[in-house]
Amino acid sequence: MSKYVPKKEDLSRDIQQKKGLLNGNRISGDWWDEPFEFRDGNWCHAAKPEVLQELGFPNPRKWAATDDDWQLPAGWEKTIKDGLKEWLKKSRSLKLYLDSCVRCGACADKCHFYLGTGEPRNMPVLRAEMLRSVYRNDFPLAEKILKGFSGSRKLTKEVVKEWHMFYYQCTECRRCSIFCPLGIDTAEMTMVVRDLLNRIGVNNNWILAPVANCNRTGNHLGIEPHTFVQNIESLVDDIEDLTGVKVNPTFNRKGAEVLFITPSGDVFGDPGVYTMMGYLLLFHHIGLDYTISTYASEGGNFGMFTSADMMKKLNAKMYHEAERLKVKWLLGGECGHMWRVVHQYMSTMNGPADFLEKPVSPITGTRFTNANATKMVHIAEFTADLIHNGKLKLDPSRNDHLRTTFHDSCNVARGMGMFEEPRYVLNKVCNVFHEMPENTIREQTFCCGSGSGINAEEFMEMRMRGGLPRAGAVSHVRKKHQVDSLVTICAIDRASLPALMRYWNPGVSVYGLHELVGNALVMKGEKKRTVDLRENPMAGFGEDDDE
Repeated sequence: MSKYVPKKEDLSRDIQQKKGLLNGNRISGDWWDEPFEFRDGNWCHAAKPEVLQELGFPNPRKWAATDDDWQLPAGWEKTIKDGLKEWLKKSRSLKLYLDSCVRCGACADKCHFYLGTGEPRNMPVLRAEMLRSVYRNDFPLAEKILKGFSGSRKLTKEVVKEWHMFYYQCTECRRCSIFCPLGIDTAEMTMVVRDLLNRIGVNNNWILAPVANCNRTGNHLGIEPHTFVQNIESLVDDIEDLTGVKVNPTFNRKGAEVLFITPSGDVFGDPGVYTMMGYLLLFHHIGLDYTISTYASEGGNFGMFTSADMMKKLNAKMYHEAERLKVKWLLGGECGHMWRVVHQYMSTMNGPADFLEKPVSPITGTRFTNANATKMVHIAEFTADLIHNGKLKLDPSRNDHLRTTFHDSCNVARGMGMFEEPRYVLNKVCNVFHEMPENTIREQTFCCGSGSGINAEEFMEMRMRGGLPRAGAVSHVRKKHQVDSLVTICAIDRASLPALMRYWNPGVSVYGLHELVGNALVMKGEKKRTVDLRENPMAGFGEDDDE
């Protein structure tokens, strides 16, 4: 665990103190007068100059959030105001969100970062007010006349620092929006402010370095095509060692029925690689005619955390490859922001993919009409359909060494309404599953605390704070049902939740859904399987079994 993270008891006490529950503190005066401080553990490293230069982004320089002088470019105020004017002109929803909030407070305690920090600006109503107060100062005429009553303030360097602090303590998870009676989406405002900050060179290297890599090579780590292939071939060898089955993925093959795209974390990251092994076993089991692109080798889209233009560009690469390879449709792996971008933005941003066919399962004949516009099917619904139609031979007892619960990934759950399909699959591939409390799952799911590109080592304290509500829900089922396995369908979740569990719930491991599918699949020609994909002892096969 990072040296910047305090002991659990100290962090918990600090949260209560900041909320005023222990010492009676309350906000006095205007909310923007409350002090904040950049210190080790609560800020991410700025983007490196060479990263900005590669992307053609403005104001490349070396700086840190703890510096007094952030070296903002000449005319930075005009750049931000012009950028906000541009957003207001093209986004009717933004203006609606800025003008309609009545400060009812329904969202106040719904943000995981507020619950984990006690910081007032992490109440969604105040996070939005950080932008709204500047908007009021410069844009609506009536409020410009009545500045003293409208809660307006000038755009200053201190405001820029405040935006950088707290709009990077928002994971764009949209939990607050479902409790807002007016449907205000604070995540959309976070996306706008991050775009405005990028225009003056105030940014986050953990986001922009993967963006630059993906822009250059097609994936977040900058892996070249031959290395990408080698990584997957290494997993193929591991699968054969464990199961005796030789799977045969193909790369850049023209004319395949399906192009499979998954987050690159599934190819090189732990525990994502076990999920990738599960995909490969599944596709071999059903004889799927698929190929993998070494150029569109990333499903994730960190452009979503950067700017609308970059989000559009990175999403387009998947469709360019689908057109080049002349596939019929796309199958997407377990990812969060890939699916939010495809499901919520793709049709208007990149346009319907009319050069592809409407997806039909070649195994079951099911027509995925929900993907008629995007031409991309989620792996969880694809697998749920296979199971529903009896196309998989499964032995759920092989996962009896795991006692599971399920974490709804924000962008898949709230972002595209996928709640039941992964649960259906999970209940078919394992025998022990327990839900977390109802107000922490499905549409009300708590975020992992590290989404939207803040999964950085130097940000570990804030990640542990932001993940506290999710950890608390896991702790509940751990104590009540002895749950030891947290299953999810998002690469960022699989990367961030292990550290969160080690801190708040030691002994709870994190799994991808299709890792458990891979464990449960009874493969033709397999050898006796005594260990799971992680080489942990597997239940379900004894010494006398003939399988």
